[in-house]
Amino acid sequence: MMKRVIFILLGVLFGIVMYKAEAASWFRIYEMFKFQSFHMYGFIGSALVVGVIGIQLFKRFGTKTIEGGDLELKPKDKTVPRYLIGGIFFGLGWALVGACPGPLFVLLGTGLFSIGIVIIGALIGTYIYGVVRSKLPH
Repeated sequence: MMKRVIFILLGVLFGIVMYKAEAASWFRIYEMFKFQSFHMYGFIGSALVVGVIGIQLFKRFGTKTIEGGDLELKPKDKTVPRYLIGGIFFGLGWALVGACPGPLFVLLGTGLFSIGIVIIGALIGTYIYGVVRSKLPH
């Protein structure tokens, strides 16, 4: 139970960092898509670097899961349709909404309650993907 509380607190801290870094700002995302500012590219790039280093450390030190089991990181299939089609859907959603999935909850936490409609739509879309996943070209 205590581990879950720690993860919730880390999630709240991450949300605060995203908000303070303006990663949930529609204006910053708009600037990024128009190639007018490096701000979001720097934020995303630094997240990528931290992620790569973190994964390498997990592998090197034999990190366990929260349940104590071995952490298995299986490589993804490197097929073009998977990334092309998925990337197009992700990018269209991001451009239409003005936020990628992570900041949706940050925006909800700031009191922008209309983003709840987008969160519900994202959850429904994720559910539908889970239902039809086996029929899609992966």
